[in-house]
Amino acid sequence: MTFPAFESSDFDVFTIPGLVPRMQALIERVRPKLTLLGDELAPFLSAQCGEPMFPHVAKHARRTINPPADTWVAWANNKKGYKAHPHFQVGLWSTHLFVQFAVIYESGNKETFARHLEKKLTSIRKQIPADYRWSTDHMQPDTMRHGDMSKNDFALMIDKLQQVKKTEALCGIRIERGDPLLASPDRFAETIKQTFEQVMPLYRIAF
Repeated sequence: MTFPAFESSDFDVFTIPGLVPRMQALIERVRPKLTLLGDELAPFLSAQCGEPMFPHVAKHARRTINPPADTWVAWANNKKGYKAHPHFQVGLWSTHLFVQFAVIYESGNKETFARHLEKKLTSIRKQIPADYRWSTDHMQPDTMRHGDMSKNDFALMIDKLQQVKKTEALCGIRIERGDPLLASPDRFAETIKQTFEQVMPLYRIAF
């Protein structure tokens, strides 16, 4: 297998109007690359996590009207699904590609992650690179730069993770479409692996 590269046409899929045409383009152009990514990186993540990690490519099966604004492949320690579990993601919006750790609103680990993050916040703030990005909603592209977040910002996020059902925790990198890195499979693969290694402390405190 060859590690996939991502082109402008992959990001342009999200400008196609209509659910059916966009889904058709996703299935034809983007999903094969995400499937390949999933299979290629599963052994690496399994070794890093110390347990089997299974790839899951987003199907967007629940959508009946609105076309998806982004798509992704996720890896979790559960063969049947990823949403209820702490996991890793690689995906794209029309503007950029993301590589990140995630605990989303369906996960019963949110409160555990929040408690452990609060206890280990000082070390976590030092371990995560300043240019990494945090999000509390996987359905929105907006993120917060780790190096710009204050202790109070983290306190608010930790509180919301425990009190607000829809609040999530996602942390990783953003690669702009058109970045030469995306056209270099070897460099792209190494960047993903390095990112997963950097956010591994977050995965470990989610249990």
